[in-house]
Amino acid sequence: MALSQGNNDVGKELRAAFELDPRVDLHKYPIHVVPNGKGLTLEGEVENIAAKRVAMQLARRVCGLDQVIDALRLVPTEPRGDGEICDAFSRSLLAQPELRNATIRQHRKGRLETLHETDDDEPSATIAFAVAEGELTLAGEVLSLSHKRVIEALGWWTPGCRNVVNKLEVKPAEEDNDDELADAIRLVFEMDPMVHAEQIGIHIADGEVTLSGILTREEERRLAEMDAWSVWGVKDVHNEIKLT
Repeated sequence: MALSQGNNDVGKELRAAFELDPRVDLHKYPIHVVPNGKGLTLEGEVENIAAKRVAMQLARRVCGLDQVIDALRLVPTEPRGDGEICDAFSRSLLAQPELRNATIRQHRKGRLETLHETDDDEPSATIAFAVAEGELTLAGEVLSLSHKRVIEALGWWTPGCRNVVNKLEVKPAEEDNDDELADAIRLVFEMDPMVHAEQIGIHIADGEVTLSGILTREEERRLAEMDAWSVWGVKDVHNEIKLT
């Protein structure tokens, strides 16, 4: 960790919190804590979406909700160029039945290209996205929080994607709650062909997710947890899925 003298105490407390959580492998994937004038910025590469989310939650708990900037990036499981990431993400969007009446555009090589356009008076979404140095930025409007969450999850699933910046606006605005979050996680599970969604229970209390049920493979158990973490708004995931 790189800290100025005045932030040493905060840095020590934060490092201790990271060390205690097994989801943050600080030795293999060092996280740098850098003063930014108003608070701290977390920089570095992390193993997966769970490590990224957990590190940010711990940092906000130690430093204050409005004082931490997330500059963490995922180590890509499959190194890909920005063009390849764009192509893969666009295929994922176009394959979603709920986005058939959406307008989808991508920023690429300085141009805005239309991938799909709808004549519907009330499109389910108007989405524009761009990829730069492995970071996917989403902008536009969607009809529901579930759309916003599912589209972001598709981004995290895209091979080579290192970060997702979700600027999608929900119009008309919806009130968020645990039931809405549970519905979105269920949708994400159902979209993942590697997960048996019907065998997984979801309980949420104040944004903290508990997964239950019985599966046969440890890899599927792990994927279910990563899927839950990929959903915007999740504060923590307790994986209580058992294996037979």
